[in-house]
Amino acid sequence: MPAKRALIMHPTDNVATAVEEIQDGEEVAIPVVGTALTLRAIEAIPFGFKIALQEIPQGQIIRKYGETIGTASRPIAQGALVHIHNLEGTRARGDLAKKEGA
Repeated sequence: MPAKRALIMHPTDNVATAVEEIQDGEEVAIPVVGTALTLRAIEAIPFGFKIALQEIPQGQIIRKYGETIGTASRPIAQGALVHIHNLEGTRARGDLAKKEGA
């Protein structure tokens, strides 16, 4: 069975976007400048959702499009679904700006 597909939007991203439904245990191929990263999904990844390209420790920045989209609210394993259950958004968070400015 051919590998499922996901796309990385920027070389610094630590997540890719599934361009088709991916089932638990399926191999996923992600084109990366001149080669392809291959990993195994450890849970189902719906079309259009994010998959972790590497282990992401709790508190680490999650990057997509070369931009910070949030932080890991708990450890995320390589090949896991990255979504609201394990990602805390940081964009437009006035409460975080107050903490930094305090």
